[in-house]
Amino acid sequence: MSRIGLQPIDIPEKVEVSIADNNLATVKGPKGELTQQLPQEMAIKIEENEILIERPSEQKRMKSLHGLTRSLLFNMVEGVTNGFTKKLVITGTGYRAQKQGNKLTLNLGYSHPIEMEDPEGISVEVPDQLTIVISGADKQQVGNYAAVIRDQRGPEPYKGKGIRYEDEHIRRKVGKTGK
Repeated sequence: MSRIGLQPIDIPEKVEVSIADNNLATVKGPKGELTQQLPQEMAIKIEENEILIERPSEQKRMKSLHGLTRSLLFNMVEGVTNGFTKKLVITGTGYRAQKQGNKLTLNLGYSHPIEMEDPEGISVEVPDQLTIVISGADKQQVGNYAAVIRDQRGPEPYKGKGIRYEDEHIRRKVGKTGK
């Protein structure tokens, strides 16, 4: 039984939710507008200030889609009301980040700086040279762009140099020992 799928989603004030044919969900709020195609098998009902999702049968696939549909809708509502943020921390001598207009410039020990342009709907802030804050309404886009930035120089296990998430723990290895 999907316990997540059974929970109703509260619709806050200033948020409009509409479900079109074939379960095309559109959510509008103060932080923007999100549209996503949800699984067609699920029955989505909007009653007063709640969204209810019902599944047609007890098959394993339907149970899986039940929880997935509820999570996707909840993330859309949460994104247009509060938004999502990811914070990246840069560690290493000479490693730094700069923001110029809508371009992020990373100096990560390579022979050249890496320039990345911000995707639409995502805002990137650099409060100091060693911190990058990515925020936006779409949870998937924010996480994906944070992963793309992190992949430019992922953290290495010996000295911990590179780009890591703020809450990420790097398992450190012991280096060589001399005789």
